[in-house]
Amino acid sequence: MRKWKEGVLLLGLAVGLTAAVATVADSVLPASAEAGRLIPVYSVDTEEKKVAISFDAAWGNQHTGPILDILDQYGVKTTFFLVDFWAEEFPEDVKEIAARGHEIGNHSSSHPDMTQLTKEEIKAELTACGTRILELTGVQPTLFRPPFGSYNNTLIETCRECGYEVIQWSVDSLDWKDVTAEQVVERVIRSTEKGSIVLFHNNAEQVEAYLPLVLEGLQSQGFQVVPVGELIHKDNYRIDHTGKQIAEEGVSGNGV
Repeated sequence: MRKWKEGVLLLGLAVGLTAAVATVADSVLPASAEAGRLIPVYSVDTEEKKVAISFDAAWGNQHTGPILDILDQYGVKTTFFLVDFWAEEFPEDVKEIAARGHEIGNHSSSHPDMTQLTKEEIKAELTACGTRILELTGVQPTLFRPPFGSYNNTLIETCRECGYEVIQWSVDSLDWKDVTAEQVVERVIRSTEKGSIVLFHNNAEQVEAYLPLVLEGLQSQGFQVVPVGELIHKDNYRIDHTGKQIAEEGVSGNGV
């Protein structure tokens, strides 16, 4: 708890965050509940104090080992969304992530804007990455995070046909921007609530500094951090106009 208490003092300096660390970017939030528009899972409606944190891995691996060690230290399991070319370059890291008990999701083969692809091209992206993850870990991924958070109906429909649930995030740590570790911690702790899905990146420059403080902060507030697959509903749910997944008997799919 000492790190957390020390971190709180630093966080006071970060209260006046600039616009760069304001709310989640509009570009990754559901714009509306337009008729017939499909929406991915951004968060989950739950009474339990459970949240999921996730790491997108597309570039570099120098922080992956330390991230895994920190997660072990705090007894946390999480979800890593991997791009195929990253998994190809760092196969031992993929195996280690799985061996440490973390969930692995599909993040595409080549990290394109999936909305610019045809249905067949989308399937090819999903298949290439999914196959590599299966070969390296023995587990077929069932979660997909679209690069850049970019999606449309064709993507969601195709993912579901291929056995994937499309996962976004409700809390963007902005660790990919030029922000301090204290700003990342303040933002995540302030924004996280029951059912939140938090976005981090495995190559974030400040990850080894902010991750322990984030985990201590969440745990001190009584949150249990779980993998995305443990947080979301698998059956009998609908997704509202904000992207919140809500359990509802007799409903299976993306109803609003």
